[in-house]
Amino acid sequence: MREVTVAATQMACSWDREANLAGAEALVREAAGQGAQVVLIQELFETPYFCQDQKREYFALAQPVAGNPLLARMSALAAELDVVLPVSFFERANSAHYNSLAMIDADGKMLGVYRKSHIPDGPGYQEKFYFNPGDTGFRVWKTRYGTLGSGICWDQWFPECARAMALMGAEILFYPTAIGSEPQDATLNSREHWQRTMQGHAAANMVPLVASNRIGREEGEHASLTFYGSSFIAGPTGAKVAEANRTDRAVITASFDLDAVAEQRASWGLFRDRRPDLYGPLLTADGGRPGQ
Repeated sequence: MREVTVAATQMACSWDREANLAGAEALVREAAGQGAQVVLIQELFETPYFCQDQKREYFALAQPVAGNPLLARMSALAAELDVVLPVSFFERANSAHYNSLAMIDADGKMLGVYRKSHIPDGPGYQEKFYFNPGDTGFRVWKTRYGTLGSGICWDQWFPECARAMALMGAEILFYPTAIGSEPQDATLNSREHWQRTMQGHAAANMVPLVASNRIGREEGEHASLTFYGSSFIAGPTGAKVAEANRTDRAVITASFDLDAVAEQRASWGLFRDRRPDLYGPLLTADGGRPGQ
């Protein structure tokens, strides 16, 4: 039996970066106090979600991995509390910029970096202005508490991302997120769609899944976004086992026996009965067969 307790968290962010970091640290400490061994903080929590606007001065927010003060602080926190922390951050690598995640193990060691693969571009979510497409490929890491995989926000809409991580051995999937209202259509509410998409990833791959979103209203120059929170944890059949509300700072937890989940997953034959020889159309933009 390998029981692991995971936590999803959510909070509001401001331009007081130190307050954001202190808030994130407080969430991690609270989650650890509730027994969590892996704690997920939302996407780009060091600042407000700056991608509402295209402003060149925001490129100055990016930091390289080496000497990154955010990662150093989170590494020290992970080691102190014996928790694993998937940490979202704005990365600068020479002339490139990435929406990245560092996987920090429970001894404080950084196991590696994943760079967001799918970069959105739409009203209020203008990420293509800031981020290069990720070049790491999907990644999983063997941590103290299991083999973990993580996408970042828009990645969560693509079943290929979740399936790839599951095939690589991920026992739990994590998705830090920043999503809320749509500036172009006040009547559009994607909350349930957002949750159901990831619940489907959990069910199709029979792995638990953790999603952390932000809360609060953030004002840009040309739009504003109200983030709808609703961070949640799904079990291996896709059912939600814990969920935060839309508006409040929160820490939620759930525990899973990874050995029992692995046995359940094997018994369903989902990976035994795959037919990768038939999946060629997935490698094309239009669904045609490669080379035809």
